[in-house]
Amino acid sequence: MKREISFNRELAGRCIEEARRVLDIEAESILNLKNSLNEDFIKVIRLLLECRGRVILSGVGKSGLVARKIASTLSSLGTSAFFVHAVEALHGDLGMITEDDILIAISNSGETEEVLNLIPSVRRIGAVLIALTGNKSSTLAEHADLTLLVNVKEEACHHGLAPTASTTTIMALGDAIAITLSELKDFTTEDFAVFHPGGSLGRRLLTKISDIIELRDINPVVDINTSVKQALFTMTKSRMGSTSIVDDEGILVGIITDGDIRRLLEKSVDFLDKPVSAVMTRDPYTISPDRLATEALKLMEDKEINDLPVVKDKKPVGMINLQDLIRAKIY
Repeated sequence: MKREISFNRELAGRCIEEARRVLDIEAESILNLKNSLNEDFIKVIRLLLECRGRVILSGVGKSGLVARKIASTLSSLGTSAFFVHAVEALHGDLGMITEDDILIAISNSGETEEVLNLIPSVRRIGAVLIALTGNKSSTLAEHADLTLLVNVKEEACHHGLAPTASTTTIMALGDAIAITLSELKDFTTEDFAVFHPGGSLGRRLLTKISDIIELRDINPVVDINTSVKQALFTMTKSRMGSTSIVDDEGILVGIITDGDIRRLLEKSVDFLDKPVSAVMTRDPYTISPDRLATEALKLMEDKEINDLPVVKDKKPVGMINLQDLIRAKIY
């Protein structure tokens, strides 16, 4: 029923007070869960690590939404998982489950009819059943192979009806399971990128320096005995703000930038015919082509440089600048 509400200063104060009350209840629930973790959690992790099939999450209502989120998080972090709605499972989707799988059933009461109706079929299939519930004496807990108890003192809802603290706490437990598994599996950022190839996240995690230098294929290089004037011509031709400097064996020994030349011009022009070895910056910052482009961006930001030689076997194979990274949307 919609009621007219007069929003005043007193009501504004109640907004913050109420929000803090809810967050306090949910934070306390998660801390209580943290302190209650025991051998059962370890057993669940071991089962999931040894699972030859997939991990299936199931539930209905708010618990179903939480199950879907946990399945998504597990999949993102390297554990093959998917969600099956308990009702849909009773009407054919149980065919997705095999004897090699593990079913994690979520029900705060442990008496959700649709979830309990799955048990006979799951037993017949031969899959392992793990219960996430707030009632250790429930029917679900009684028939599960393992139970993780998620018991909250109270829901944040004033009437104690809407699932709030219970769903938040179960979701946090799901995160703990997913991240623990990923850590034990040595799940890397590269692995994460494989599962998230789209958008800016995928670009940051998948794009390597070799991909960046392929965009323009620019590699301004001069010999150590080259004059500063000729090095400036090389920079201009390459449209780069710097050039790598190599010795007789092609090994990178230094770099000179247009900024270096401008600063020298403020004093005199006598240096233009000198060899670059007289004015170059020795042992410059470099990066290898197999590193992530995000690493180049961080290095360039930290060291406040605009150009970075790309080096393989001590020899320059390319040059990148901040504009290249921006065009590749690495930020």
